[in-house]
Order: sequence, then C-alpha cells, then structure tokens
Amino acid sequence: MTIRLYDTSARQIRDFTPLRPGCVSIYLCGATVQAAPHIGHIRSGLNFDIMRRWFAHRGYDVTFIRNVTDIDDKIIAKSAEQKRPWWAIGYENERAFNHAYDILGCLPVTYEPRATGHVPEMIEMMRELIDRGHAYAAEGNVYFDVRSFPEYLKLSNQDLDGLRQPSGEGETGKRDPRDFAMWKAAKPGEPSWETPWGRGRPGWHLECSAMAHKYLGRAFDIHGGGVDLIFPHHENEIAQAKAFGDDFAAYWAHNAWVTMSGEKMSKSLGNSVLVSEMVKRWRPIVLRYYLGTPHYRSMIEYSEEALREAESAFARIEGFVQRVVEKAGTVEPAAEVPPAFAEAMDDDLGVPQALAVVHTTVRQGNSALTADDKEAAVARLAEVRAMLGVLGLDPLDEHWAGGADRGEDLHGVVDSLVRLVLEQRQAARTRKDYATADAIRDQLQQSGLVIEDTPSGPRWELGQR
Repeated sequence: MTIRLYDTSARQIRDFTPLRPGCVSIYLCGATVQAAPHIGHIRSGLNFDIMRRWFAHRGYDVTFIRNVTDIDDKIIAKSAEQKRPWWAIGYENERAFNHAYDILGCLPVTYEPRATGHVPEMIEMMRELIDRGHAYAAEGNVYFDVRSFPEYLKLSNQDLDGLRQPSGEGETGKRDPRDFAMWKAAKPGEPSWETPWGRGRPGWHLECSAMAHKYLGRAFDIHGGGVDLIFPHHENEIAQAKAFGDDFAAYWAHNAWVTMSGEKMSKSLGNSVLVSEMVKRWRPIVLRYYLGTPHYRSMIEYSEEALREAESAFARIEGFVQRVVEKAGTVEPAAEVPPAFAEAMDDDLGVPQALAVVHTTVRQGNSALTADDKEAAVARLAEVRAMLGVLGLDPLDEHWAGGADRGEDLHGVVDSLVRLVLEQRQAARTRKDYATADAIRDQLQQSGLVIEDTPSGPRWELGQR
C-alpha cells in the first residue's frame, strides 16, 4: 500500500513517506489571474485533484492549499490598458478560475490564499533573510543574493555561471544580475504597500514561500505545479524558504503542458482554448476525462479528434452504468477498488493503466448483462463507481447528476446525438447504401442542421429551418 511519486528534485520515483503519519500536506501553485483560464491552466488543477482524491481514498487526511496570485506585472499592465482597477481584473478572473475548477468536478481546496492578503508575512520573511545575509535592499527593491545559497539551482539542475535570471522593468541596484527580486519598488500609479524599505509590491516568488510557511509550517509533504514553474519560480521559492530556515517541500511534483501544434498552450501565443467556451461545446465530464486521464507527466496535444475519442470512450463507460441502473436500480460504489487499479494509482498516479482496468471491468459487466447475470453486473458496476470516484468521473455522483455537467447550454448533448447519427450515415456509405445515407442527411437537414463532408470527417452546424 505504498504510494510512489516521481520527485523532480530527486529525478526518480520515490516511495512516499508522509512527515506526519496518516496526513498529507500539498501546496499547489494556482492561478495568476490576469485572464480567464484555458484548458492548459486547468489541467494542473485536475491532475492534483486526482492526486488529492487518491490520497484520501488511501485513508490519508489531506490538507490542500492552492494559492491565487492576484498582483503581478501582467495584471498591472492590463489594468492600465483597460483603465480598470487591478483588483477588479484579478477578482473577475479568480471567479472564472473557480467556476472552471467547479464545473470540471474539482473538490474544494482546504485553503485558497491570495497573495495580496499576506504582505505582512512577506515583510517578515524579507526582514529575516536580510538579517541572515541572504537578501539586501537597493533603491526600494529587495533582492535575494543567489550566491549566498549554495543549493541554488539544484531543482532545475542548472549551472549558476551560465544562468540568465529573468528580470522585470525597474529592477535596479542588483549586486549580481542573477539575483532575483523579492520586492519591487513602487512606480507611479501602481498598487503598493508600505515596508521598512519603502513602498512597493511583492515579487512573484516571495508570495508562495510566505503563504506555504503560513498555512503548512516549516515543512510539508508535496509542492506541485506545471513543469514551466520549475525555473525560475520553484527554484526561487526553495532558496527563499530554506534560507529563511524552513525545510519546505519533501517532494516536488510537476504536471506537463497541454500543447497546440507542439507549443505550450498560453495566452501570449494566442492559442489558448478557454474553459468557458469549451464547456459550451463539450460536456464538462468529457472535458475532465480528456484532460485528467493521460499521465500527469505526459504532454497532451490538443485536437478536436482527441476530444471526440475521449467522448466516445467515456460514452462506453456511461452506457454500461446506465444499463445496470435501469436493470437493478441504485448501486453504491464498492468500498475498495480492484487491486490492479490500486497498483496503477500507487505507481506515480498511473491513471492510463488504472483507466484500462475501468474499461476491462466495464466489458466484464457488459458480458454479464448479455448473459443476464444481474448479480455480476451489479458487482462490476460497484467496482466501476469506486474507480470513477477516485478519478472524479462517476456519472452518478451528485456533482454530475445534479446538473453541473450541463455546461452553459445543451450543445454538447446535441453534438453527441448528432455524431451518433452521423456514424450511422457513415456506416451506410461504407456499405454503399447511399439511399440510406442520403435519407439520414436529409432528415438532419430538415431538423435544421447543415452537414458538410470534409477530409477529416463530417461537420455539422445549425442552419435555417
């Protein structure tokens, strides 16, 4: 029953040993709320929601912190561009993120602290670091002296002499260009807070070190985030926290990106796919299946075809669930998941292998239904519900059954039904029954749908009736 996780800092899979028996503490770098979330942002929340669910299933008491970065250069720039208060932009997008987490079935976190609510903790940390000789004030800024911390860059495995530290505008007075800003001097018109070193605002990295210390103490179990945060963000968090005297995180877990045409999905590339738009086209439970079932350390290349495959795969699971319920009524989840599922999840959250167990159990259940073996079908459904519950994909869970899976409209439901009919039309064309294929097309058109045959398959849209 030992859970094993890939630890980025060790560059290997390690047995998980909690700092406190029976308890797990997780800190996840959450949203920087300068814009609404795309599916690349939300993947991280889904991956760590599954981690949290698996620890809970294994009997651990989980404390899960996911922060909100509600002040940074991009939020301030957008405030000036839109002539809106920075806090209004941040709060609007924070709500959009929370709506996305909720509609895709993520459990509520234990605490969700905002950066701007923890300036006193940041000042305390900076004061201690300056006293210890790890930081210094210069021209209203406060910098961390990277050469004062010998373990710097251990996480990202880089060489300090060849380092190019990202720097922002106004970061003046550095002793070494590789030093990073913990506090940025105030500029005219920008939000600022009073400190012993003058008015200013937090640097990105300091926020998480201070909040992790406040909510999880000097040592906690797991620090998570996307692979793009390893450097500079997580590297700089470690330097601040350990130089302050904290042991900080015992394990580091990083999820991979969602990509488009081989590039990381990001707002700056203009290739983002907003969650608010995706749930109008796809059922949220299908979107969760698509984003949550690949291994968390594997890249996901976004495509409509892959989403359709996820939709079809989940439909096979959902169809089995519905057929057993129709035949036997309500079936409660089993107390334990099948051993093969547990083995896969214990091995670095091997969701793809665990999902294979789900599909095998569904096939066994369908065979039992065909043989009119009600008892076996019910037993398989109980196992399936237990496994799907761990993945947040149980269609009978009140979150989905209560209507949260409807999305913003019924487009996803209509799309599923239309695709089913189009598959029947394609089957007719394959067997050269063109009369039936044309009849199906005509019936769809009479219903107000326009069907277009393309090289990648048929496409539909609403037309004029």
